[in-house]
Amino acid sequence: MSYRLHLLHKLTDQESQRAYLAGSGLSLSDSRCLGAVGAFEPLSVNDLARRALLDKAQASRAAQSLVGMGLLLKEDCPNDGRGVVLTLSDKGRTAWRRTMSLIQQRNQGIFGCLSEPEQAQLSTMFDRLIAHARETAAPLTKP
Repeated sequence: MSYRLHLLHKLTDQESQRAYLAGSGLSLSDSRCLGAVGAFEPLSVNDLARRALLDKAQASRAAQSLVGMGLLLKEDCPNDGRGVVLTLSDKGRTAWRRTMSLIQQRNQGIFGCLSEPEQAQLSTMFDRLIAHARETAAPLTKP
């Protein structure tokens, strides 16, 4: 079962990468970061990494890329002299709406073979599996 989950992950990531590049000009990680900031703004880079399921270095690079494209605004964090706060720019909000539409299309492409009740049931099962994995995961330690 874990092999099939991994296979589905890889197949959908490959197609998502292609779809996001064609539809928005953004990479998969940039699209995920834009989506996370749009859904949960304002975010620190650490919060962005957690929300987009990236490591901090990947999130930082994606954020810098999106700032460079004028899609995100980066301001100093008032509570942390070294931290920053990320929000969408006006241009970023437009790109975020387009990206969310692409995500909805991708979800329909992936899960459209299931009926609405099956999709709801699968969603509930995913939530249970994710919660269980978080509860039983060993804490990350640095060597």
